[in-house]
Amino acid sequence: MSPLAHPTAVIASGSGRYADPWHPFPRTSALLADTLRAAGFQVVVDDDVDAAMTRLDDAALLVVNAGDPWRDDASRTNHPPAASVTGLDQALARGIGVLAMHLSVGSLRDYPSWAPAIGGMWIPGASWHPEIADVEITGGTLPDGTPVDGFTVFDERYCRLQQLGERSVVATHVTDGERMPTAWVRTYGAARVAVDTLGHDERSYDSAGHRQLIGTLARWAAGA
Repeated sequence: MSPLAHPTAVIASGSGRYADPWHPFPRTSALLADTLRAAGFQVVVDDDVDAAMTRLDDAALLVVNAGDPWRDDASRTNHPPAASVTGLDQALARGIGVLAMHLSVGSLRDYPSWAPAIGGMWIPGASWHPEIADVEITGGTLPDGTPVDGFTVFDERYCRLQQLGERSVVATHVTDGERMPTAWVRTYGAARVAVDTLGHDERSYDSAGHRQLIGTLARWAAGA
């Protein structure tokens, strides 16, 4: 590890308006926490997503594993406290690492800095995924030269996400003959940001290769 021995990762886990009927966030966040501990992190799981953004002062890594707060009209009338928005902005400004998991590319829509930070978003009516299935993931290389191994995982393949800004794609999948990004990394000001679009349910974490990818992305984002 880096000079930060066992850095702290905060997992903002979907509940309330950040929950949905399709994603078992409490169970996947628990598996995500186990994966991060195996990668050398101390882990705090916070199931109050908005409150988690105010509790990042001692964290080296923010992990978001949460759903779309705008998935119905009623939920769009609720907004996070100003302190939560400020908390995320301040954490990004100081250079916190970020790992955005699965539907987090469609989450935190009330946070103006979120989409620009992660470099891509799920667009309702345009983004989509085929039926969940065994998927072959092809690995690439992180900007520091760290290789990302390929693997097989039972998961969804997110397609037609809107790209925002530059990014380095480090893992891909093929859908309908077209190679599409599965995971990417980028910088946003002082922050290192990694996005892993896998992680639909517990079966995704059965893949040793996916767990290895998560650890690799987390360590890169945290500078660990």
